Amino acid sequence: MKNNLILLICTFFMLSCNLAQPEKETNPSLTLWYDKPSNGWTEALPVGNGRLGAMIYGGDSTETIQFNEETLWSGQPHDYSHPGAYQYLDEIRSLLWAGKQDEATKLGNEKFMSQPFGQQCYLPFGSILLNFSGHENATNYKRKLDLEEAISTVIYEVDGVKFKREVFASNPDQAIVLHLESSKKSTLTFSVGLNSPHSNFSVSIDGDEIILKGKANNYPREFDFIGFPYPESLLTFEARLKVVNKGGELTRTENSIIVENANNATLYLVAATSFVNYNDITGNPEEKCQNYLAGLNDKKYETIKANHVADYQQLFDRVELDLGSSEISNRPTNERLISFKQDEDPSLVSLLYQYGRYLLISASRPGTQPANLQGIWNDKLAPPWDSKYTININTEMNYWPAEITNLAECTEPLIKMVEDLAVTGQNVAKEHYNMNGWVAHHNTDIWRGAAPINHANHGLWPTGGAWLSQHLWWHYQFSGDIEYLKNTAYPILKEASRFFSEYLVPDPKNPEWLVSGPSNSPELGGLVMAPAMDHQIIRELFANTIEAAKVLNIDTDFAEMLKEKRAKIAPNLIGNYGQLQEWLEDKDDPNEQHRHVSNLWGLHPGSEIHPLTTPELAEACKVTLAHRGDGGTGWSRAWKINFWARLLDGDHSFLLLKNLMVPSISLETDMRDKGGLYLNLFDAHPPFQIDGNFGATSGITEMLLQSHLRDENGDFYQDILPALPSALSKGKISGIKGRGGFEFSIAWESGKLSSVEVKSILGNKLNLRYSGKLISKETVKGETVKFAVEDFQ
Repeated sequence: MKNNLILLICTFFMLSCNLAQPEKETNPSLTLWYDKPSNGWTEALPVGNGRLGAMIYGGDSTETIQFNEETLWSGQPHDYSHPGAYQYLDEIRSLLWAGKQDEATKLGNEKFMSQPFGQQCYLPFGSILLNFSGHENATNYKRKLDLEEAISTVIYEVDGVKFKREVFASNPDQAIVLHLESSKKSTLTFSVGLNSPHSNFSVSIDGDEIILKGKANNYPREFDFIGFPYPESLLTFEARLKVVNKGGELTRTENSIIVENANNATLYLVAATSFVNYNDITGNPEEKCQNYLAGLNDKKYETIKANHVADYQQLFDRVELDLGSSEISNRPTNERLISFKQDEDPSLVSLLYQYGRYLLISASRPGTQPANLQGIWNDKLAPPWDSKYTININTEMNYWPAEITNLAECTEPLIKMVEDLAVTGQNVAKEHYNMNGWVAHHNTDIWRGAAPINHANHGLWPTGGAWLSQHLWWHYQFSGDIEYLKNTAYPILKEASRFFSEYLVPDPKNPEWLVSGPSNSPELGGLVMAPAMDHQIIRELFANTIEAAKVLNIDTDFAEMLKEKRAKIAPNLIGNYGQLQEWLEDKDDPNEQHRHVSNLWGLHPGSEIHPLTTPELAEACKVTLAHRGDGGTGWSRAWKINFWARLLDGDHSFLLLKNLMVPSISLETDMRDKGGLYLNLFDAHPPFQIDGNFGATSGITEMLLQSHLRDENGDFYQDILPALPSALSKGKISGIKGRGGFEFSIAWESGKLSSVEVKSILGNKLNLRYSGKLISKETVKGETVKFAVEDFQ
């Protein structure tokens, strides 16, 4: 009896002691926090496990947790290609050569575009709705997102009782988990239900589970603008919310569960659709959900939480960034963002940097879909740009930080998508161009559409697949994985190159040059021949394919053919204003401030332009950037952070970072959405697009380390602090990666390098360069070498 009493007391103590303990100290470089509930979706806080995403509003008397499952899209398996479109290819080219752009565009729209003209959209799934009666006058309120543990927390008091809610998205257990507790026994009372924005759904109760079932809404428009119907949506979906209460009573209504007078409670949300792959929607969402919940049986909340944190941290903890902090860093995140333009708090830069890594881990895990225009977070049935994959920069920008910030595993979904496009793109290559290989244009969706969409003046752009292929090559450059190169990357690179080896044609005015077209320079100038961006992308694609063939010792004749064609591709040209020409014709407008700066692709993310290797072209890039200005959409500002870092101008790069790190909606903008960041630090195009978050993380890394240049033997230079801004004069970073298989820890003080440690992952030659001084050293796989600033003198 005595032992049982002790056990009972200990159990009660464990259940009630969490809130009695002091709250974990807030690290301002790793925590978003606020002293008020969110006032809308772009103030809510995101969690995700790659497949499931949720936005937590953080209300007191009412709470909304809006959630997504990555495969819930409109539409059905569909071949978007336009049969016989290739018959009009030569005529479109002839019209463009003759200066008849309008006629070429008209013909392109009539005969060459996708069927339908657009693609499908990513859809919201539903919401968890909680009600806490009597909590309307909560005090000591705080909500936060802890990037160290990927847990969102809400804490407040009502009548002297503390209430706490923790939410996270578990990757090991494939569930969104909500844990609720109070500091006083038997005081936790709430109701919970599920809802969905879809037209066809039902909610039912089965014991301690709430079950949401439905069918995806159709695409918001029934027909495209020439009357072609959008395919009907056929995906079905199911979510289940299991309620586990400790103490108190659980009762049911027709569509909700009520928990009264509990000590604590845990809610487990699982969700699934009938999607299997882009060709198969025969999955059983009910069976999937039952299996997910079965996997949670007999697991304690503490175990599920610990497994979640351990799984997340084995990715997130690889990189640490310390730029310092001060008293101003301890304010709520919204206040810090509002004042950043004046105070330049370096801790907020660290927070934005690690937030980008957090979002990528949360949106892109092995076995999931890639991060789309909004990652995996969307609350709209008709989201901006369909929340799909825009592959004329936005999807690629999502993955710029993956390899360099030590998140290589997160690229797996992107690589898998490119593998799919290499299949669907074969049919598009045949039907639209009568050519071999594969091609994809400026957008794709979950059904892996590869045909040109929307309008010929910007959708007829064939280098989307070629650009995506760059990421497959990067993965090899960082990993050195020969089997991956042989079995995954090279076949895709080869067939993309095969297409362009047939697509390039001689320029009539300069017949010694090969040019691309019909195409456009995203998204400016309309349908044209010979945009510079195409040529930069194709040159790099050919170079990567040639090198891959050499590494694998195969396809010598094919590689030689690519070499010959690559040498004939029209070169980068400098125009009358000293700018890098966007087209073969010198027609750039110095007053144009378009968000895209497509002709600078060769500067970033390409590698053919750099101040140290092509100084004249680098100066021309500066002129182009001066013309375009230091503003633009959120993601455009993020791209320019990377441009200026590649131009070795850290202060200008930081200026663009400052221009991004402004509230998109504020008194200064008359409360209009003007671009920058929302108060939850989501990037604002506007509206929300997640690419700018990832572009910022990439750009900050480029300030501190660049590894894309090579010596005469092909070994990479590791350029340390190549574009360090004066505003970030002191700091240290560890865990970032360089091409060739190197991992770095770098420390600096007063704007100058203090020390650098380099771990050789592959045992390649190290070319370490700082402030114009080079140290070259053979390395052994697994060794760590250390250098002080004196070693570079």
